[in-house]
Amino acid sequence: MKAIIVSQTGGPEVLTLQERPLPIPTLQDVLIRVHAAGVNRADLLMRQGRYGVSAQAPAEPLGLEVAGVVEQIGSPVSRWKVGDRVCALIRYGGYAEYAPANVHHCLPIPPGLSFEEAACLPETCMTVWNNVFQRMHLQAGENLLVHGGTSGIGVTAIQLAKAFGAQVFATAGTEEKCRFAEALGAVKCVNYKIHPFEEVLKPYGIDAILDYIGGDYTAKNIRLLRPEGRLCFIAGLGGVQTHFNIMEVMSKRLTITGSMLAPRDIEFKAALTAEVEKRVWPLIASGQFKPILYKTFPLSEAAEAHRLMESSEHIGKIVLVIP
Repeated sequence: MKAIIVSQTGGPEVLTLQERPLPIPTLQDVLIRVHAAGVNRADLLMRQGRYGVSAQAPAEPLGLEVAGVVEQIGSPVSRWKVGDRVCALIRYGGYAEYAPANVHHCLPIPPGLSFEEAACLPETCMTVWNNVFQRMHLQAGENLLVHGGTSGIGVTAIQLAKAFGAQVFATAGTEEKCRFAEALGAVKCVNYKIHPFEEVLKPYGIDAILDYIGGDYTAKNIRLLRPEGRLCFIAGLGGVQTHFNIMEVMSKRLTITGSMLAPRDIEFKAALTAEVEKRVWPLIASGQFKPILYKTFPLSEAAEAHRLMESSEHIGKIVLVIP
């Protein structure tokens, strides 16, 4: 099969299209004929040797989420059968013509969605559900701030929080992106390049913040939160070292948390997948939530897809297409 391999850690140019052996599914896996693979920030960090503790190039193809058709089943007892249309959160290997996926980490592709649209769903839905609803316990009537409101995570968080009765606020880097976030359901989106988001949003009162910036945003986030507020980190693109006043955390009884999805164990991901199917998939059927697909690239142009993501020009998801 053809697959995108990281020849060495570095920029997008280190992504090369190579021939690789076909994966062999274990008893817990299905083998998926991949038609589309989502591109995520974690892929960029893995390419750079910055995801986790390893500074080595990944031994397997990149890619944490795919959509395609079940080609082979490792176990005779499975929910899935050959020919089923599925999307899945996977351990690695999505930038390829075939990829193994744990049977409990697969989801049925909702009726009416293309493979490209379905490839937008697993990573973002599971990240948002885990961090916004399980870790921060967002409730109807509360105010959620989403930094990077037009990222793949951002457009997912805005829609899901609104669907479950919360008011959503966001930040983005252009006026076009801010208007898109508001059209999607945000009460207000602040262009952080022009306006200080802390000052603009302070009158509203924020109960929970989903942040992948870190750095100097941290102290601002803490000052912005109401008593009993929650702050959750899912990345640190603005820096992982920061300073803040712990007295503010203590006096307002704040909760600071964070997570990484990729390293979690099989059982955790299986439980999360089941909850996402139960709670989020019906919202797709009802039209309350939809994937936002910005642009597709053929597998051979994975480097261009990474360059686009690094530019932050996109709104929603970037997807690789494997014909």
